[in-house]
Amino acid sequence: MDIKQIQELVKLINKTNIGEITIEEEGVKITVKQKKDPVQNIIAGAAAPAYAPATAPQPQAAVPVKEAAKPAVEPKADNLITIKSPMIGTFYRQAGPGKPIFASVGDEVNPGKVVCIIEAMKLFNEIESEVKGKIVKVLVEDASPVEYDQPLFLVDPS
Repeated sequence: MDIKQIQELVKLINKTNIGEITIEEEGVKITVKQKKDPVQNIIAGAAAPAYAPATAPQPQAAVPVKEAAKPAVEPKADNLITIKSPMIGTFYRQAGPGKPIFASVGDEVNPGKVVCIIEAMKLFNEIESEVKGKIVKVLVEDASPVEYDQPLFLVDPS
């Protein structure tokens, strides 16, 4: 079972009233449980201990996502393009403490330029711009949990 399938399971649990789902595939057992509040936990069987550490950032996901969704509504310009998160994880604007920020308001971006990093399951994934333009707004705070398809940046293509 790959990361995208696990992300889909978490999304399914969050969108429904299902309390728990367990899937066993190729000796790997994954259980996704929904608590009374909209927080998710992922528990992996002994065959895949690498999945268990990924649960650390996810319990915080429900609160910051609601806060980050509000700024996405504020911009009124129709010509802005949104760079969205391709996965669930933790958003970082720089490679590490003291390192330069990948993209700030006013920076020019081109297709292929790294704009942020999203950490998912202890893997740091560089997120590249798919558009050319100028960063108008950063919609997510550094080191915040993000959801799949959540807006991260607004870009003015002109």
